Amino acid sequence: MGNKEPLLTQGKTQGCGEIREGAMAFTEVEVREAEAAVSSGANSEDLFRLGLIYSTDVEDRGPDFIEAHKWFNLAAMLGSLPAKAYREELVQEMGPADVTAAQRAARDWLRRNRKLLREMSKAA
Repeated sequence: MGNKEPLLTQGKTQGCGEIREGAMAFTEVEVREAEAAVSSGANSEDLFRLGLIYSTDVEDRGPDFIEAHKWFNLAAMLGSLPAKAYREELVQEMGPADVTAAQRAARDWLRRNRKLLREMSKAA
């Protein structure tokens, strides 16, 4: 088997603060744009993009695995296979309490966005 780099790292070493060349980094503007897209009629691609944003780097603060897991989980729920794969890999980097917090955050988002979800399912 080849020495394949994990999906989530995208050129970034997780957990040791070292960023290798090719790492993705996002600005607050990109985060706000992605969140606006989700709030105005999310699809699995928008949710997946937020997962990518939070799993890598926002304004040099590092990844937020809880937020990333939440968005990957929501995207996977809407049928995104890449989100499912990224979420499964991300779990390997998280402790049980963080996974629980991410799942709770996803449930809270679902509860607060029932109307949006109904609109999304009608459009699909």
